[in-house]
Amino acid sequence: MNFGFFTTGLLTGLREGVEAALIVSMILAYLARTGNARHFGRIWLGAITAMALSLAVGLGLFLTIGELTSPAEQIFEASTMLLASAVVTWMLFWMRRTAANIRGELHAGIDRVLTDGRVWGLSVLAFTAVVREGIETALFLLGQVTAASQADAGAASTMAGALVGLGTAGLIGYGFYRGARVINLRTFFTWTGIALVFIAAGLVANALHELIEVNIIGFGTGMAFDISAVLPHSAESGNVLGQLLHAVLGYSSSPEWTVVIAWVAYLASVLLLYARPVRPEPPAAPAPEQRPAST
Repeated sequence: MNFGFFTTGLLTGLREGVEAALIVSMILAYLARTGNARHFGRIWLGAITAMALSLAVGLGLFLTIGELTSPAEQIFEASTMLLASAVVTWMLFWMRRTAANIRGELHAGIDRVLTDGRVWGLSVLAFTAVVREGIETALFLLGQVTAASQADAGAASTMAGALVGLGTAGLIGYGFYRGARVINLRTFFTWTGIALVFIAAGLVANALHELIEVNIIGFGTGMAFDISAVLPHSAESGNVLGQLLHAVLGYSSSPEWTVVIAWVAYLASVLLLYARPVRPEPPAAPAPEQRPAST
């Protein structure tokens, strides 16, 4: 078991799983409160279908990697890691912007479906709500597994951590449905979001290293520093701290200049934007009052 990659998988599964679990629990709680608990089965059908599709997408992409040979394999792996970092960055800012209104939007969607009598639309509602989180999770985990594949037991540790995180997320979702308030959700999403920014920065660093190895990037390839004698990151070294930093932060004991600059630039810019306070949306202007026409 590689503890570093287990941690990255755990954080990803927990953060993404909690988002999906809270969405499903909000739908179920609203149905129960409005006397429509008989439609729970349709919600579970949509949610399970979304999870199965997300799993199929992740497995399909992972198996595709295994069929490639060098340098196509390195190029595909680098592209996967860059895509995963872009997806999680977009997801963090989207969730940050819409979190305040997501409950009202879900309730409005449920009301429309029930009013129109299209109860199977509940399955579609649950599917669309969960599949977004599921695809994002699959892509991000694929990027992490790709980065971890070079370490002994790295990929397996990442997936084991993700399963533990997803299972914990399910328990949190159930507690939310039952009315438990065991954690502060705002604090939870803030700090796990920051952790995912660091993980995404590590994916960017690993992707650029892969592109340098196959000569796609030919500038800034000189070694920035070499502290492998003090804090090596390779699995063969047996240094737990170095492996943890490599898995979570993309740390390398002998990185190229391009990798260092890109890591710092991504981390500084994204954290600065993520830390900015969210501006509340201005209320909609009331419609102008219409006066009766004079005769």
